[in-house]
Amino acid sequence: MNVSLPDSLKDFVEEQVGQRGYGTSSEFVRELIRTEQARSQLRALITDGLASGEGEPFDSAYFDRLRQRVRGSSEG
Repeated sequence: MNVSLPDSLKDFVEEQVGQRGYGTSSEFVRELIRTEQARSQLRALITDGLASGEGEPFDSAYFDRLRQRVRGSSEG
């Protein structure tokens, strides 16, 4: 895949590569894409959570149940 950029964006990418320690501009662009994928996944999770209805209060009993669930899933 080839991507054409105007000079101002090319300069920005080259600057970021140098400042952030990327080996190539492709590494920087891949990181941007991964970040956007993660944002999209987070948005979807938030949307699903909001659509799922009212949640439970975050009290000590909630965290106790959560710890039990995590321990139970790691034992199997």
